[in-house]
Amino acid sequence: MEPLTAGAIAIGTLIATKALEKTGEKVGETLWDKTGQFLVTLKKHSPHTVVAIEKAQEQPLDHGKAVLAVLEVESAAKAHAEVNQAVQELAAAAKAETNPKIVEIVNMPNLQKLADKIVNYAEGDIKIDTQHINI
Repeated sequence: MEPLTAGAIAIGTLIATKALEKTGEKVGETLWDKTGQFLVTLKKHSPHTVVAIEKAQEQPLDHGKAVLAVLEVESAAKAHAEVNQAVQELAAAAKAETNPKIVEIVNMPNLQKLADKIVNYAEGDIKIDTQHINI
C-alpha cells in the first residue's frame, strides 16, 4: 500500500476509533491494539503529530491540518522502519475491521485521490485551500 494512502487510512482510523470509543461502540481487538501501537511508535519519532491528532478528537481537524498530519506520518514512515511498519499494520487492521464506520473510512472512494493531491501539494504542483479539498 502506498505510504500516503496508508497514512491517510491510519489517521482516519485513529480518529474514528477514538470517537467510537467515546460513544461506547466497539472495534475489533486487533484494530484497537494496532491503533495503540501506532500512537506509541509515532510518538517516539513525531510527538507533535500525535498531539495534533489527539486534539482532533476534541475539535475537528481541518483539511489543511489533515494534509500536514498525513505528510508528517509519511515522512516519519520513510525515515523510520518501525513507524512504516506500524502505519502498514494499522492500515491492514482497518481494512479487516467489520465496524461499519471504520469500513466507510477505509473504503472512501476518494482516498487515493486525496493521497495523490497530497503528493502534488508536497511536490509544489498544486495549492490546496486549507479549508477545503475538492476531489
